[in-house]
Amino acid sequence: MRIGEGVEWAAHCLLMLDWMGEDRPVPTARLAAGFELPPPYLNKQLQALVKAGLVTSTAGARGGFRLARPLEKITMMDVVAAIEGPEEAFQCTEIRSRGVGADSPASALRRPCAVSTAMRKAELAWRRALAEQTLADVSAAVKRGAPEIEETVRAWYARN
Repeated sequence: MRIGEGVEWAAHCLLMLDWMGEDRPVPTARLAAGFELPPPYLNKQLQALVKAGLVTSTAGARGGFRLARPLEKITMMDVVAAIEGPEEAFQCTEIRSRGVGADSPASALRRPCAVSTAMRKAELAWRRALAEQTLADVSAAVKRGAPEIEETVRAWYARN
């Protein structure tokens, strides 16, 4: 399974919105500058976060984005689903009914496909693990390794 870079960008932006501690909306260009990302592409990720209810958006010259809820209420699965969509990663196409299996009786296909079952079991475990981790957990892990992160982020954005 491959997850697009938009998930990484979205998760980092959510953390930044929290760490910046600003009372006003943060424009896309300002967030993008902190990661040297193209603002139009980042805006696409931010709009997906709005649609998922993870951030709010304010239009206009003083507009931008802010967290819709605290990091404790946002899971990593919320971020993945917002950016990648809620669809299952594995799609069984019943390949066992073709080629060698084309002449198999219909009863042989009534049992769940073992490959599909294994993939769904693994994906469910992955989704549960992501749903158990909040962005507050991620933020705490970052702060354990870099206790000055909030101060560093605020100082950088104050200069730029």
